[in-house]
Amino acid sequence: MPFLFQRQLGTVRGVIAPATVLHMIGRSCKEIAETNPAFAGTKFTPHDFRRLFATEIVNGGLPIHIGAALFGHLNLQTTQGYVAVFAEDIVQHYQEFLNHRRPLRPEGEYVDVTPEEWNEFEEHFDKRKVELGNCARPYGSPCQHKHACIRCPMLQVNPKMLPRLAEIEKDLILRRKRAEEEQWLGEIEGIDMTLTFVRTKQADAARTAARTTVLLGLPGTRHPSG
Repeated sequence: MPFLFQRQLGTVRGVIAPATVLHMIGRSCKEIAETNPAFAGTKFTPHDFRRLFATEIVNGGLPIHIGAALFGHLNLQTTQGYVAVFAEDIVQHYQEFLNHRRPLRPEGEYVDVTPEEWNEFEEHFDKRKVELGNCARPYGSPCQHKHACIRCPMLQVNPKMLPRLAEIEKDLILRRKRAEEEQWLGEIEGIDMTLTFVRTKQADAARTAARTTVLLGLPGTRHPSG
């Protein structure tokens, strides 16, 4: 069957029940606690490992849009809810990655990072800051749309820019009216496409603005009752 967690009971193969997985994880925690007291009373859920995996791969350098596809998220903001990535964290993990790789490679392959190279690395993130929000394209990749961000799926609109999106939509509607009067059919098609992207981003930004802070939580320790 196309399932990752399955087992065979006799001649029948079936999916492992969620309760069984929870029991197996709890049993493993108890076994670990016998040699590591820090795990005493610790509880995990399968979803905890999904969040931990998301944090690990994104902080490890995987572009967040690839992580979103891997987790089946239709929106990058969902993946960002799993893991918060900041420029300084990326620099730190990148440096750790280099330090780990150096002993494994020929001595002359790696050289010290020059100030110019670090400046170039940091400038990349500065260039991802655009009028409407932030660009989520992978590091080192150019902007394929020449910063025409409205149509770009990598644009993450800041909810504070909703009024600006409304202005853009109003301008596009006026331009479309003029195009209809002049019978500029090609212009109408392009404007309609841009309007679709604008309204999609308006809806995404509105959802983000209405979304309350969600405490994802971390595995906690249960203290035995007195």
